[in-house]
Amino acid sequence: MTTPDRTSEWPDSADFAVMPNSLKSAVKSREFASGDHLFRIGANPVSMFYVLSGEVRLLRSSVKGAEISLQRTRRGFIAKASMDASSYHCDAIAAERSTVLQFPLTVFRGAIEGDAAFRSAWISCLSREVRTALAQCERLSLKSATARVLHFLETEGENGILILTQTRKVWATELGLSHEALYRTLTRLEKEGIILVKDNIICMSRR
Repeated sequence: MTTPDRTSEWPDSADFAVMPNSLKSAVKSREFASGDHLFRIGANPVSMFYVLSGEVRLLRSSVKGAEISLQRTRRGFIAKASMDASSYHCDAIAAERSTVLQFPLTVFRGAIEGDAAFRSAWISCLSREVRTALAQCERLSLKSATARVLHFLETEGENGILILTQTRKVWATELGLSHEALYRTLTRLEKEGIILVKDNIICMSRR
């Protein structure tokens, strides 16, 4: 369902602070129920999407039919590589009720080409995503569940403190682990005094 533009809800970020009015005036705000597709694999990209609230996941199936999670976004642009692609290489599905800003791709491209400040902000946005992807690749190359959990705490936490914004089952998928393996690892690390766990907060022990 398409609803009127909600500029009052837009994030207070550099991406929007420098966004040209031509792009702001073209945006639409859309509501997606849990399980709804924003787009499907193979479709021709015609929009750029920004998750305002809720959660959207980029998913693809392996040759054996297993679900592969490529990206999980609760706030920010998704599928940025689609701007130069002829078709989507994955599905985008709302994991819960979500509000998404939808920008016409042709207008978005024009804003990047014609506005230096917005182009610089977009490059910075892409750079952050590359750093995140590199950290994810490094993490998945680690052999043990313990190493992956501690790596996530170090790279995604702040001052040794991680506030989970997803369920532990979803986190396990992001770590490339079964949820049983993640639970066992967290329990053991807490018993060994390496981490402290309270609800959705996990932090490195100061001992």
